[in-house]
Amino acid sequence: MSPKDLPRKAPPSAGPEASPADVAALVARDLADPHRLLGAHPTKDGAVVRVWRPDAYGVVVHPESGDPVEAERIDDAGLFQVEVPGAEVPLRYGLEVDYGQHGTFPVDDPYRHAPTVGDLDLHLMGEGRHEALWERLGAHVRELDGVRGTSFAVWAPNARSVSVVGEFNGWDGRLHPMRTLGASGVWELFVPGVGDGQPYKYELRTQDGTLKLNADPFAFQTLVPPETDSVVHETAHVWQDDDWVARRNATDHLAAPMSVYEVHLPSWRRGDGDALLSYAELGEQLGDYAVEMGFTHVELLPVMGHPFPGSWGYQVTSYFAPTPRHGSPDDFRAFVDALHARGVGVLLDWVPAHFPRDSWALAQFDGTALYEHADPRRGSHPDWGTLIFNFGRNEVRNFLLASALFWVDEFHVDGLRVDAVASMLYLDYSREEGQWVPNEHGGREDLEAVAFLKEMNEVVYAREPGTITAAEESTSWPGVSRPTYTGGLGFGFKWNMGWMHDTLEYFQQDPINRRYHHHSLTFALHYAFSENFVLPLSHDEVVHGKGSLIEKMPGDRWQQLANLRALYGFMWAHPGKNLLFMGQEFAQEREWSHERSLDWHLLDEQHDDTTPPTHSGVQSVVRDLNHVMAEHPALWQRDNDADGFWWLEPNDAENNVVAFARAGAVEPSDPATLESRDLVICVANLSPVPREGYRVGLPRGGPWRVAVNTDAAGYGGSDAGSAGRVDPDDVPWHGQPCSAELALPPLGVLWLVPDAGAA
Repeated sequence: MSPKDLPRKAPPSAGPEASPADVAALVARDLADPHRLLGAHPTKDGAVVRVWRPDAYGVVVHPESGDPVEAERIDDAGLFQVEVPGAEVPLRYGLEVDYGQHGTFPVDDPYRHAPTVGDLDLHLMGEGRHEALWERLGAHVRELDGVRGTSFAVWAPNARSVSVVGEFNGWDGRLHPMRTLGASGVWELFVPGVGDGQPYKYELRTQDGTLKLNADPFAFQTLVPPETDSVVHETAHVWQDDDWVARRNATDHLAAPMSVYEVHLPSWRRGDGDALLSYAELGEQLGDYAVEMGFTHVELLPVMGHPFPGSWGYQVTSYFAPTPRHGSPDDFRAFVDALHARGVGVLLDWVPAHFPRDSWALAQFDGTALYEHADPRRGSHPDWGTLIFNFGRNEVRNFLLASALFWVDEFHVDGLRVDAVASMLYLDYSREEGQWVPNEHGGREDLEAVAFLKEMNEVVYAREPGTITAAEESTSWPGVSRPTYTGGLGFGFKWNMGWMHDTLEYFQQDPINRRYHHHSLTFALHYAFSENFVLPLSHDEVVHGKGSLIEKMPGDRWQQLANLRALYGFMWAHPGKNLLFMGQEFAQEREWSHERSLDWHLLDEQHDDTTPPTHSGVQSVVRDLNHVMAEHPALWQRDNDADGFWWLEPNDAENNVVAFARAGAVEPSDPATLESRDLVICVANLSPVPREGYRVGLPRGGPWRVAVNTDAAGYGGSDAGSAGRVDPDDVPWHGQPCSAELALPPLGVLWLVPDAGAA
C-alpha cells in the first residue's frame, strides 16, 4: 500500500505536541535526545507516532494491531506525525516510506526501541569499573523486541549530537541521530536490519558546529587500510581449546618452561607473489614451526588495528579489533585455536601508553581532548609524535582496562606484553626541565598511570589466573613484577633490558678485549632475582641501523656463527625466561624490515663433511636448547629464586670463561641434599682458543654427560669440546665437593647434566 492510496489525516488534536524547539534542534542536527520527540508517545486517546525521514514524500505507519495510517508532514525537513487511536505505548509498528521515483520501502523505526545500555552499565563506566565494557559500547548484532538489528553505543560527552552512518543509510548523517543517556556522555541507537559485515562510522557535531566522521573506538572489525571504516561483527567461532585453557589456568608460569618466539606476522613469511599469509595459513605454518623449534609461546607484535604498517602495529587505532590484513576477527580466533591445539601459547603486544593523531580515530574524538590530556606537557609524546592517554579519567582508564580484558576473554590469548611502560611511569620521560608537570606531591612519577597499571594487573590475574602480563620497562622502578599488595606494579614478568644491553655489549667485543668487559657478562646476577625476568633479544635490537644479531658478532664468518651459538647457549642457561625475535634463530643476515619476509632461503644451504652447516646449524642449536631446557626443571623451576643458581667460576676474565650451576626444586622427601634436585652446569668459553683440561667444580659425584655443546659438528662447530660421558674426580673445586677436567670448545658453551642412566 502506498501513502498516496490512504486518506490524509490531520495532525492529532490531543496529546503532547511536538515542541517547536525540539523540532528545530532535530532539523539542525542538534537534538541530544531524539527519542524524546520521535517514536511512539502516549496521548489521552492512544498514541502519537513521529517519524524522521528526510527526503521522504510520505510515511505510512503500520501498527501491529489495527489498520495502517498515513502520517502528516509537520516539518518540511522530513518530520511526520500521526495519531493511532486506542494504541498503547510501547507500541509495535512498522513504517512504509515513500521516496517518490526512488520507490517505497518498508522500514522498522529505530526510535520505537528502548535503550540497550542500562543505568548500571553507565554507573560502572563512570567509575571506571566496567570490566566488560565492550559488551555495551560498540556495535552489537542482536534481536530487540522481536527485530534483528545492531545496537550502537559510543562515548562522546562533549558532542552536540551524534549520528551513526553507513551503507545502510547512504552515509547520511541526518537519518539516524543517536540519543545521549543522561549525563554519561554515552550516545546510543538500535538500528533494525543492520547486521554482520556492514561498514559504519559515527558522525559527530562538535561544540563549534564542525562535523567529524569517526571510526568506532570499540569497533570489533575494520576495513583493510587505507580504508578506515568500522565494521559490524558478530562472531560465529566455536572454541576448541577448553582443555588448553584449563591447563593454562592451572600453571604457575614462574616455575614452568617458557621460551618465547617474537613474531611480526606480516613479515614472518610471505606467500606466492609476496602476498601476506592469512590467519589460517599462519595458524598452520607458524604453529607447526613453533612446535618443531620447541618454543612454548609466540609473542605477536601488536595485531590490534593500525593504519600505518611502518609502525609495526605500535600506533594503534583499533583497541578491540585485530588487523584485517590477514583476515576477519573470527579468522584470528581460529589462529589462536590452532596454536593452542598444538600446545603453543599466544602472547600479544599491547600499547596503552600512547596512540596516533589520526583525526578519524581517538584524537580529539568529540572535538575535545577526550582520550588524551589537553595539556601538551602531559598529552603529547615528544619522541613518537603521538598522544598520551589521560589515565586520570575514569572512562579512559575503563576503556584501556576493557581492552586488556577483551583480548584475554574474547580471543583466548594467554597474556599481554605491555609496551613502553617506562614512558607511562615518568612524567618527565624524554622531557627537559619546564616541559613536564609534576604530580601532586611535586614528583616525577605519573601516579595515575601507576594506579592504572596496578588495577589492570589485578583484574587480569583475578579473572584469568593462568594468563601472563609482562612489562617492557627499561628503568630501575622497584617491584615491577611484584604483587600490588607489597607495593609492586603487579606484572607477572619484566623484560630484563639491562641484561640484554650488557650481554650484547660483551658479545660485540673482539674476544681479545672481552677480558675488560667481563663484568658485562656477570653483572646481571647482582639483580637477577629482584624481578621475574624475561631475557629479550627482541625486534628492537635488529632495526634502525643496528643490523642483525649475526652482524653484531665479531670475527670471521666461522667466529660470527660460533659467537651467536654461544650467545644462545649462555642465554638459555641463564636465570630468566627466554625471548628471541624471529629470524635470529637461523642467523638472519639482513636487518629486519617489516616490508619483506625473513630470508628463509638461507636454510636451503647444502652441507656435507667438507662444508659444515651455517644457518641451519644455528637453527638446530636453538631447537635443541629449547627441547633440552624443557626436559630439565633446573633451567626453569627456580628462575626467580637465588637458591636455584650459584657461580662456579665468575671471575676468569683472562680466559673469557664463566661457569655456573642451575638447580631445580628440592623434593620434599629429601630436603637435605642435592641428590633429588635436577642439575645443569653451564660452562662458557667465549674465547676462540680451545681450553684443554679446564677443571670445573661439580656439586655431586657420579657420572655426568654433555647435554649440549654449541661447538658440535652438527651445528657447524669444530667439535673440539667435551662430549658424551664425564666422570668427576674427588677433587674439591670451585667450592664444590668434586670436579672434572673438561675440554672447552672455542667460542662454545657446554651444558652438563647428571647421567642418571649410566651404568
